[in-house]
Amino acid sequence: MTLFFSLQLRKPLVEKLRRERINSSIEQLKSLLGPDFLKQQSDSKLEKADILEMTVCFLTQLQQQNQQQRRLLNLINKLQSSSEKNLMEADFSLLSSTVQTSITKEIRPVNSALWRPW
Repeated sequence: MTLFFSLQLRKPLVEKLRRERINSSIEQLKSLLGPDFLKQQSDSKLEKADILEMTVCFLTQLQQQNQQQRRLLNLINKLQSSSEKNLMEADFSLLSSTVQTSITKEIRPVNSALWRPW
């Protein structure tokens, strides 16, 4: 009988601690939302459900922004690697034409009248 009695006494205490944890977490969420986000609500006192809904909304917006930023970074990386490839190809073609010009310049004197000391 004593065990049953001690469990009955502990249950309200455990429930009280659980509610305190929930309330504390909701207050933390409220402070994390910031004043700009909280201004969107009317001046009446926010209920816990309001704070939870606003947090879900805020996190959804944040997730969408992150996805957009990832897409932009991927696009920038693709464009950058594409432009680097084009630059490398342009450099090779420029190098190729420079080498061809210098080779042509070297060949021309050989093809022109040769100097022979004999």
